[in-house]
Amino acid sequence: MTLSDLSIKNPVFAWMFMIGLIVFGALSYQKMGVSQLPDVDFPVLTVSIDWEGAAPEVMETEVTDVVEDAVMSVQGIREVSSTSRQGRSSVSLEFDLNKDVDVALQEVQTKLAQAQRLLPKEVDPAVVSKSNPEDQPIMWLAVSGNRDRRFLMEYVRDQMKDRFTTVPGVAEVTLGGYIEPNLRVWLDTEKLRQRELAADDVLRAITAQHAEVPAGRIEAPRQELNVRVMGEAGTVEEFRRIILPARSGSPIYKTIRIGDVAEVEDGLADLRRISRSNGVSAVGLGIRKQRGSNAVAVADEVLRRMAEVRADLPQGLAIDLNFDTTRFIRDSVHELVMTLVLAAVLTSLVCWLFLGSFSSALNVILAIPTSIVGAFTFLYFFGFTLNTFTLLGLSLCVGIVVDDAIMVLENIVRYREMGQSRVRAAIVGAREISFAAMAATVAILAIFVPVIFMKGIIGKFLFSFGVTLSVAVTLSLLEALTLAPMRCSQFLDIGHTTGLGRGMDRFMTGLSTLYRRSLVHCLNARWAVIILAMAIFVGSLFLAKGVKKEFVPSQDQSRFLVRLQTPLGSSIGFTDDVMKQAESIVSQRPEVLRTFAAIGGFGGGDVNSGMMFVSMQPRGARPLADPFKKPATQSDLIGLLRKKLNGIPGVMKVGVQDLSQQGFTAQRGYPVEFTVRGRDWDTLATVSADLMKKLEGSGLVLDVDTDYRLGMPEVRVTPDREKANERGVTVGAIADTINAMIGGVRAGKFTRGGKRYDIRVRLATGDREKPADIERVYVRNNRGELVRLSDVVAIREKPTLLTITRKNRERAIGIFANIAPSHSQGEVLSFLDKAGAGLPEGYHLVLSGSAQTFKESFSSLTFALVLGLFVAYMVLGASV
Repeated sequence: MTLSDLSIKNPVFAWMFMIGLIVFGALSYQKMGVSQLPDVDFPVLTVSIDWEGAAPEVMETEVTDVVEDAVMSVQGIREVSSTSRQGRSSVSLEFDLNKDVDVALQEVQTKLAQAQRLLPKEVDPAVVSKSNPEDQPIMWLAVSGNRDRRFLMEYVRDQMKDRFTTVPGVAEVTLGGYIEPNLRVWLDTEKLRQRELAADDVLRAITAQHAEVPAGRIEAPRQELNVRVMGEAGTVEEFRRIILPARSGSPIYKTIRIGDVAEVEDGLADLRRISRSNGVSAVGLGIRKQRGSNAVAVADEVLRRMAEVRADLPQGLAIDLNFDTTRFIRDSVHELVMTLVLAAVLTSLVCWLFLGSFSSALNVILAIPTSIVGAFTFLYFFGFTLNTFTLLGLSLCVGIVVDDAIMVLENIVRYREMGQSRVRAAIVGAREISFAAMAATVAILAIFVPVIFMKGIIGKFLFSFGVTLSVAVTLSLLEALTLAPMRCSQFLDIGHTTGLGRGMDRFMTGLSTLYRRSLVHCLNARWAVIILAMAIFVGSLFLAKGVKKEFVPSQDQSRFLVRLQTPLGSSIGFTDDVMKQAESIVSQRPEVLRTFAAIGGFGGGDVNSGMMFVSMQPRGARPLADPFKKPATQSDLIGLLRKKLNGIPGVMKVGVQDLSQQGFTAQRGYPVEFTVRGRDWDTLATVSADLMKKLEGSGLVLDVDTDYRLGMPEVRVTPDREKANERGVTVGAIADTINAMIGGVRAGKFTRGGKRYDIRVRLATGDREKPADIERVYVRNNRGELVRLSDVVAIREKPTLLTITRKNRERAIGIFANIAPSHSQGEVLSFLDKAGAGLPEGYHLVLSGSAQTFKESFSSLTFALVLGLFVAYMVLGASV
């Protein structure tokens, strides 16, 4: 007994099966997460280690090299890249795509624990984190206002963050532009000198006089009491009154308090980042969703919570939605769903029009919800989300899923027209056509199943596309072999009784006659037809070479990112002034909805750079404004702003990044990214500069930039060992004093309002504004005397690197750029292939990010195409 026989003889079972597929598919659809892209794990880990005040060269040799050496033995590493900068080392580990990132995380942590003894004792513990574009914030909120900056920071951390973290579906809330509250101890050089004190005297006093340790308990026969020594200062005023008990270990008989030699302030950590929303001081809250959750639903819940929070805000504070990626996700998914519904409606109309009978058309139309809606059940259990790839696959297969049903229906109609009963015609017709229907379905699967086995990043994203199509097409075959024959056995009518049906019969008869005549002519000129077909095929291959190629097309998502750089060595105040001018220029455009500026980056440290997230008005709401003749597109506005921002005095470089091209890579997200690698920094700098000039001169790219930053002013303090020895001063004492006075050190913890804050000791701002101020600092020698640093050190300025980058333990310089209008990614990569061939011996060019993925993906797509054609011909040959 065949499947069709089983369904025809048990129609209730078949109807329940169809209804079950539709009902459970609809339930699965409601529970599926919604996102723009599939949840893809990029097996990339980042190891970050901080060492306050350490120079990039020191970070490279003392920290970065040790970490790289430790993790290189972890299995499955594809590439190791590192960046060493002032006070921070960042090592990025990219693994093979089939590597479990959680297993890799454990292995890396184990290696770091083993290497801990080789790292300097002063470094902070290593932080290992996973990097995944899908885990980037789906929206940014901005809390802004004219209140005191410390109040703003504390309120966001203590009140706002937790309220949004508890929203269902939210995995984490990231704070952008947040500065940690600190108790600041600002030392005064002159007051210390007058009292014959050094920085280490103050540090020892804080350690000894501001401490609270467990004191145990008192156990009486009938009572037990906890004992607590209240050794910590509870207020700022109390901290100021802490007494300095000794100079270099010798007692001080005159009372000297911390407040006598320093200004104590309940303030913030060093200002290394500044954030603004629409020009007002702000802190950003980045909302990250949980994996597999519905991004749109999470965003809706966050907006509801934001409305609740807004009602409770203190006077002078405001909260607004500053950057929402789900708006585009919402529009994209809605458009894809509408396309899916429209495709189903049009397919139904075409079936009714050509079949000429409502009962025949209904039999075919019911195959659409059964296959498409039923597929959601399988997609849900596969862990897929409703995203661009899954919905695109379903939209594409709407016209495919009716093919098998039409094939079975036509054969059953043929037997019905021969005079057989509905049941008999359904049994015989379905049996006869079953193998042909299976062969046709397998031929279609042969095209899409190879997509599932594609390698590389594109294979990860197209996996859900291939599975979706395969599931829907397989369900359509099952529906055609079971449900379609059952329905035909119950209500199939034959004969066209309507005027429309008779008219379609006459049209098809005329079309058949025309086709028959054309076929005769073609068969009489077989070789001419074959030669013409081959000529068209070969000609199309030549035309394919002229088609522009790119990995991700640019889309108008009404959002982009402006990156701005000032000259190396610029202060954060200077960069902030330049960024204010940039914000003013951008905000004046009527197409712009909101801006969020971050000077120094979200993490801080790059004080000569800033970034600005720009949200535009939706495409249908943009006004007409000069110099455009029609409402500006995102690309139009980017081109205009690029010119205006480059004209700001003090701007060294401006780059505008289209955020729609991010998401397929764990790198920066630029369409053009590569590194030049080799041995010598000077040669690398020369080679990379030549490449950048060639790129800029080609006209293929815009915003060419590099991570190589030479020219950062560095003050080098060189101890005179002879003079230092004569005065009893050690090099270690010089380094510790300069670190405490100029760099600043953490001296303990301070408690306020149930929170613990760092106590940071540093020289007052007015005493460390220029290199010569270092010479005025005093250091204590081994005899307890104070020695002026100018007597034992030499100070000079020299330009140095801002960051030191290495790839696979090779020195490397990264270059990245945007593609110029009317050009494509493929053109740029072809240009780079030729340029890379002329590099000196020992130096080579390596693509990275989107550019690397582009090359891998096209070779993988070619493999899938060839394999699909091969399997399809095998299936068609076997079915003859």
